[in-house]
Amino acid sequence: MMSSQNENRSLEEAGPSGSSDGGVGVNWLCMSPKRDHNPENYDDLQFEFNPNLFASLEHYLPPHMLNLSRDVKLHYIRNILLRYLPENDRNWIQKLREYRLKIILNYPSLHKEIFTMDAENFFVPSFLRAIKENTEANFRSIMAEPCKGVYTFEMLQPQFCKKLMSEVDHFERWVHGTKLKIMRPNAMNKNKHGVILDDFAFEAMLDRFMCDFIRPISQVFYPELGGSSLDSHHGFVVEYGINKDVELGLHEDEAEVTLNVCLGKEFSGGELFFQGVRCDAHVTSNAQPEEAFNYSHVPGHAILHPGRNRHGARPTTSGNRMNLILWCRRHSSGQLLSASTFMLSHSSVFRELKRYQRDFYSWCGECKQKKAERVCLSVMATKQELLKSEI
Repeated sequence: MMSSQNENRSLEEAGPSGSSDGGVGVNWLCMSPKRDHNPENYDDLQFEFNPNLFASLEHYLPPHMLNLSRDVKLHYIRNILLRYLPENDRNWIQKLREYRLKIILNYPSLHKEIFTMDAENFFVPSFLRAIKENTEANFRSIMAEPCKGVYTFEMLQPQFCKKLMSEVDHFERWVHGTKLKIMRPNAMNKNKHGVILDDFAFEAMLDRFMCDFIRPISQVFYPELGGSSLDSHHGFVVEYGINKDVELGLHEDEAEVTLNVCLGKEFSGGELFFQGVRCDAHVTSNAQPEEAFNYSHVPGHAILHPGRNRHGARPTTSGNRMNLILWCRRHSSGQLLSASTFMLSHSSVFRELKRYQRDFYSWCGECKQKKAERVCLSVMATKQELLKSEI
């Protein structure tokens, strides 16, 4: 391990931009990761970026950086991340960091025990058994598949659901009392009620939730969506009711895989409706009969589906409903080619760029149909050419 004096000299030599050539160049990352490297743990620090980003990027650091102190690596990686963010995004990230810090330092939690993963008290026994066995047969034994690629199953214990709902209510009352403005779950204001759980200390727990309990299932059922490499999440709670959000129009999620769990309360209506998985080119196409179905919420029960399966919520006709939503995401590719690619892969902007556009996506229902039509036309054209050659 390099001495503190040498580490400081290393940073000074990096220049004002953090480069190793006196400021002429920039920090750089290796194209191939050092997979056997054991990265530092950044969970205890409050970043403007998810701590998991730093741990992931450590694998791509230049060899001479790997054995330096955590502070040096943190400085180096942070410079890279900040360089590829527009000024407006940097300002927004800084405000988000200040907002979260203010909450974490001052919010008096109601149920401290639910902020740390406690699987035995969170999940029903049948779900835990299936996760422990970790086979497709065990997963299917507790699940229904009402529509291809959409799975429903019992998941959360009633007591946990009640505690999470009361924690959310407690947080909202506290925020209103402190004159803070709650950042709502959806950046496009699709949901005007509800809270982002990651904003008030649930981030680490939800990361365990995704990695240990959703990723194993996604690895089996969503390999084409990168189910085995889900590595980031957006966790939030939405609220529906006569005096809250009543319904939600047809949309797609900014996620590879979405988990939606009804927490409860008394309500009627509010069914989810699905219209099939689509790529950008076919997002407005009609649903095939086998793709369209309705799902009625049951407290404690989950529905798992591809984020790009178009869906919405029908009007809630009475009472109030609260749901836990976990958007599970992954890097754009297994190999990190540059810092800019890494940054874009963790943003909705990247999802719209579609760097690897194809003629047909294997997961899009409309693409599958058009591909089959093209194959059929190709076969017919080939037959006609063969007939002509025989005449």
